[in-house]
Amino acid sequence: MPGWHERTSEWVKQGRLTVVGVIQEQHPERCRLFAQWKQFGWPILYDPINVLNTTAVPITVAIDEAGIVRAVGPSKDDFAAIFLDRTFPNPGIRADAPSLTPSLDSISLAKRADKTGNATDWRSLGDNLALWQSPARINEAIAAYETAIKVADDDFPSHFRLGVCLRMRHETKDRHLGDFARAVTSWEKALAGNPNQYIWRRRLQQFGPRLNKPYPFYDWVIAAEAGIRSRGEIPIELPVRPSGAELAEPSKKFIGASRRATSPDPRGLISRDLNALVRASVTVVPTMVTPGETARVHITFIPNRERQTHWNNESDPLQLWVEDPANGQVAEHLLQMADVAAPVSKEIRRLDFEVLVPADARDTITLQAYALYYVCEDENGQCKYLRQDLGIRLPVRSTAK
Repeated sequence: MPGWHERTSEWVKQGRLTVVGVIQEQHPERCRLFAQWKQFGWPILYDPINVLNTTAVPITVAIDEAGIVRAVGPSKDDFAAIFLDRTFPNPGIRADAPSLTPSLDSISLAKRADKTGNATDWRSLGDNLALWQSPARINEAIAAYETAIKVADDDFPSHFRLGVCLRMRHETKDRHLGDFARAVTSWEKALAGNPNQYIWRRRLQQFGPRLNKPYPFYDWVIAAEAGIRSRGEIPIELPVRPSGAELAEPSKKFIGASRRATSPDPRGLISRDLNALVRASVTVVPTMVTPGETARVHITFIPNRERQTHWNNESDPLQLWVEDPANGQVAEHLLQMADVAAPVSKEIRRLDFEVLVPADARDTITLQAYALYYVCEDENGQCKYLRQDLGIRLPVRSTAK
């Protein structure tokens, strides 16, 4: 995209070309930050659910004044010769040509889906709700995609889009425990049905282990923010900052944890969080691990809103201790959150790590782990240092022939 921007910017200034981008991205603010950094001056549309059904990116489409596609995938060097410098006949608009304007009336779409019971109609309703009305109606979008899948389990675009919406809800205050894990399962089901879908594969790789990662997805964020500040501007704020798997460099081999780390509570003396002041949600990518291969384990720590739980940031940070499985290894034994400047906060917190599954693993292996954290129940409530024990289950794929 930066290369195309450099090549076309003069044509745009001359009024010879209008540029519009479409981004296949789970988080629109990250695209806005990149555009701010590279100083793109043209609009970029946000398509998190891949309603365009593109199987790979980038794709360049040249469309003339009559709305007719004249070239797909032209190179930057050939673009002027095959499109910009040419004149194309205008065939006009046929009287019987169908309208390409989508209906934005979710009520009409819901009535049609309910009447026909067609999976495509239910998916269209989900698309309308997800693209134009989320996050306010994200639950309805999820329900529409779930109905489409119930009608036709081989509707793989609905599986992918359901995963996108579940991940969206996971990042809101209205999240349900297990949303992220369900999103991964939905993306895997979609990709199994169409393994040539790069967009779907990329979404899994974004949160997956380093051995399956083609490149670090968001390693540019820090450089972008620094570059924008150096120009005297304020970078676009990212509500969900990339971390862990989204920043991890690819690796051709698994690197186990150093033995120098020591358990912060080896005798288990710290009081347990019996009142669930913090809820922990575990997601494993991939959901089923092949013996001898790796998985990425994501743990989301969610303060209990009903008990008005908040983090106490004036003492030790949130820590996670993970034991090696029998005959396997974890990449890190002791993980901890970065310092938070505010004395108290209520954000959800995420930690993730990788594990090498034993080559002789069968059925399911369980990782023993625990988290330690300081929390308070409300503004004037009691603050406690607590431990939460976690048994992390990793289903193992059968290799029997």
